[in-house]
Amino acid sequence: MSDLIVRNARITTLDPGLPDATALAVSDGVIVAIGDESTVMAQLSAHTQVIDAQGRRLIPGLNDSHTHLIRGGLNYNLELRWDGVNTLADAMAMLRAQVARTPAPQWVRVVGGFSATQFVEKRLPTLDEINAAAPDTPVFILHLYDRALLNRAALRACGYTKDTPDPPGGRIERDKNGNPTGLLLAKPNAMILYATLAMGPKLPPEYQLNSTRHFMRELNRLGITSVIDAGGGFQNYPDDYAIVQKLHADGELTVRIAYNLFTQKKGGELEDFDRWTKLLVPRQGDDMLRHNGAGEMLVFSAADFEDFVEPRPELPQGMEGELDDVVRLLVRNRWPFRIHATYDESISRVLDVYEQVNREIPFDGLHWIIDHAETITDRNIDRVRALGGGIATQHRMAYQGEAFVERYGVAAARRTPPIRRMLEAGVPVGGGTDATRVASYNPWVALHWMVTGRTVGGLALYDESNLLDREQALRLWTHGSAWFSHDHDHKGRLIVGQLADFCLLSADYFSVPDAAIPDIASVLTVVGGKVVHGDGEFGGFAPTLPRPMPDWSPVRAFGGYQGGTLAQARAAFAGAHRHAHDSASGCHVHCGGHAARHQAPSADLRGFWGSLGCACFAF
Repeated sequence: MSDLIVRNARITTLDPGLPDATALAVSDGVIVAIGDESTVMAQLSAHTQVIDAQGRRLIPGLNDSHTHLIRGGLNYNLELRWDGVNTLADAMAMLRAQVARTPAPQWVRVVGGFSATQFVEKRLPTLDEINAAAPDTPVFILHLYDRALLNRAALRACGYTKDTPDPPGGRIERDKNGNPTGLLLAKPNAMILYATLAMGPKLPPEYQLNSTRHFMRELNRLGITSVIDAGGGFQNYPDDYAIVQKLHADGELTVRIAYNLFTQKKGGELEDFDRWTKLLVPRQGDDMLRHNGAGEMLVFSAADFEDFVEPRPELPQGMEGELDDVVRLLVRNRWPFRIHATYDESISRVLDVYEQVNREIPFDGLHWIIDHAETITDRNIDRVRALGGGIATQHRMAYQGEAFVERYGVAAARRTPPIRRMLEAGVPVGGGTDATRVASYNPWVALHWMVTGRTVGGLALYDESNLLDREQALRLWTHGSAWFSHDHDHKGRLIVGQLADFCLLSADYFSVPDAAIPDIASVLTVVGGKVVHGDGEFGGFAPTLPRPMPDWSPVRAFGGYQGGTLAQARAAFAGAHRHAHDSASGCHVHCGGHAARHQAPSADLRGFWGSLGCACFAF
């Protein structure tokens, strides 16, 4: 007998043997029946919860094969999201409203997820506009991997003055008198951007728990039921994993997480992985929270940071030896691994190392992954297939396509990345976002990019040879991504015996116009047979979520992804203005004045930048 039955649905199963159904039944977290309604209703008992899907499209739960949920969750409640906002005027209205409700010493942060090209105005705000909107409250706006905009209050909070030196690979723009203007540039290294962001106040653990729950619910709202967390800069193991570990122990995870471990210290990579391989065995954990191996940073010398505004970086001499040492350790311990590699030139050198190690210590079915691979060639795709690897793709080009075309040309952009060629070669391919600091976490923006080839600014990057049909794209975001966490035998399709992860859509993905795909959401999301999100007439099925903490959080006023409707954003603006002075009594997180009152060691180059980490900034 079943715990849950969903009936009167248009179900896309992605099972070749039974591609369509109208009902499914769940028991103990797995699907026990799927097919026509009469067959499934035979599973009905007195204790079964029955949900009428009202003829809506139901699909397997979406699975992001490369994102940064753990780090994103710790900060979600602090961030104002411009994801999906159509005009700069509306984005600035949101900023002004949030400035009005943000108490000292807190910052207003817009941390990625948008591109200047998505705005009708096709530009970023000027520093004068930001300073006029926020004369006293620090504002930090991150745009892709290329720049950050800081108002004068943020410069004071960071202690940036005319005496502050430029860090390696970055630049502090200055006026004619040598004073910082507020524009920070990656040249080409984004350490300056992320090190500056790290100076802002952080949430205490209780609020980080709340923040992570809200971020997971936002992902559930968009139909995401699983992710693979690719680690990231300033994400230290085990300390920064304590929040998700506690949520898991308390039964409050609503997204399945497979996490990779990301080395944090240049020169200490082998030491990190040697220590971690003694602490964790491959795939340690359960279906809700599981260790997934190493990466996406394996060694700093192999990371070809992508900023298409800047020329392609050359990997340093000696990279091969450092990478060889780490990969040998991982293969001996049977740890899966993944590596950030944007450019084909980098991938060639990485594959040389992998092939050499494989000759001496066979990979023998061990899962390993190339992440991103925007400019990978046919030859290297075939090399990946021969070694048994997979390629995790993301929609970063939807946000950076215009910059790529300007530097490399229209012809080069037509295969960035060449997903169709990867699939034809038989390489496992997963869909993902690389959220939250460049592209948005919204999977429907990624699906739109896969099937149309268009950026968020409307530029058509690809011709038919590199476009997917809607079912192909959905497969990459479900069963395709499951390979990257060794779950392809029991996740990503709606089949008897597989995990009961699915979502009921606000609009039919298979029939809406292309332009409407990014605005799709889930009205009912189920993970392991449990409802984790409901909206509209399905809202009563979902558990109640505590209000965002702190009370001035941008999430409380605006939510997350804004969608394409200006009405939604303007309603949020109105709410934010009504509650602008909710926190007049002061900040409930931090005490005292702005961080500008504290001195930064700007006269000491090593002291100023060394304490803020290495090149792990950008991932």
